[in-house]
Amino acid sequence: MLRTGLSALLLLGAWTAAGPSTASAAPVDSANPPASAALLSAMQRDLGLTEAQARTRLADEKAATALEPKAQRAAGSAFGGSWLDAKTGRLTIAVTDAEKAEAVRATGADARLVEHSAKRLDAAKARIDALKAPSGVSSWHVDPATSRVVVNVVAAEQADNDVRAFVAKARKAGPVTVRTTAEAPQTFAAGTVGGDPYYTGNVRCSIGFSVHGGFVTAGHCGGVGQQVRGWDNSYIGNFQGSSFPGNDYAWVNVGSGWWTVPVVLGWGTVPDQLVRGSNEAPVGASICRSGSTTRWHCGRVLAKNETVNYSQGAVHQMTKTSVCAQGGDSGGSFISGDQAQGVTSGGWGNCTSGGETWYQPINEILNRYGLTLHTA
Repeated sequence: MLRTGLSALLLLGAWTAAGPSTASAAPVDSANPPASAALLSAMQRDLGLTEAQARTRLADEKAATALEPKAQRAAGSAFGGSWLDAKTGRLTIAVTDAEKAEAVRATGADARLVEHSAKRLDAAKARIDALKAPSGVSSWHVDPATSRVVVNVVAAEQADNDVRAFVAKARKAGPVTVRTTAEAPQTFAAGTVGGDPYYTGNVRCSIGFSVHGGFVTAGHCGGVGQQVRGWDNSYIGNFQGSSFPGNDYAWVNVGSGWWTVPVVLGWGTVPDQLVRGSNEAPVGASICRSGSTTRWHCGRVLAKNETVNYSQGAVHQMTKTSVCAQGGDSGGSFISGDQAQGVTSGGWGNCTSGGETWYQPINEILNRYGLTLHTA
């Protein structure tokens, strides 16, 4: 007998319902606790925190997220980027002008003088984006703390002539620092296995967040028109929009008795995490991921607006995290507190030895397709 509706949908992945919000960041409801037992447990395991420390960090991150727009406006054209200091729990704004630093501090944020503005660093990164990167170059992003564009090179490929040539051209684009990474990035789709959350053809992926009429997920999981089936092989819907490479996002319509509920899946062992909006977490904030293969894992936001050089082609405007993931986790939810952040794209490593994972920010997906996130 076909199982549809709430019970089946909860086995699929991360979903939300009732009470729409717009694609822009939604206000945080301070009356509601931001964390389920699932999220708190994963933060304690992966970040080495006590439950009290995890709750304090979530409160600090919530405050920093709310403060960041005001502090950035105070910095004006001297704005050089922002991040959360995990040790102090305070938001830091990089500025190129001492007078603007005082204006930033007046908002309640910390300020640090840096050499380059965010505008200049973003322009340098854009010039690097125009270069053709060899496979030995993993990714590149703006690092506001060092006021440089960081180019990540696979350690074993540092001496490769094509890698050296790319780095030389990148240095001409602007202030660049080169770092090494253990492995090249890859997407996290996987072959189908019985009981999977959803699959299309022979590819298994995870659901991200639900929107009115469907859900968002990773673009490399399927192309427009492809049919999507659930864990029980029943028809869910079809890919209505998909973009990869360049981007890595997609959305699927939902029908045939399936509907959406306002949670990120707790996998039957812990309570599900409600989603109440999509305020963007700052660099340095804690963040957690739910996926069909490795379930809940947490880490920190390491960088934003990063270009990731997959073998299929570069993907832009990604967010890098220290969270692990594995095949089949692609498309799954990234969440900070009770705020949706994005859908899992790819990375390197695994959840035994560790690694890094990138996600496509949720608000970009909502805006691209004119979708409305469902919230609790």
